[in-house]
Amino acid sequence: MLDKIALVLVIIGALNWGSIGIFQLDLVSWLFGGQGAIISRIVYTLVALAGIWVISLLFKDTAHAD
Repeated sequence: MLDKIALVLVIIGALNWGSIGIFQLDLVSWLFGGQGAIISRIVYTLVALAGIWVISLLFKDTAHAD
């Protein structure tokens, strides 16, 4: 379950970075009242923590012996 939550947060971060790159629009900042707003900072922090967590998925053994 934690893996799925982390993946959703990473996707949110990726979409936000895409909107910054394409439209120069920071969606998190726009939705939550600026980059300095506490809610925006919480979202940014959660996305960063999720990104760190998802690194572990690269090394997770998903092969199943039949």
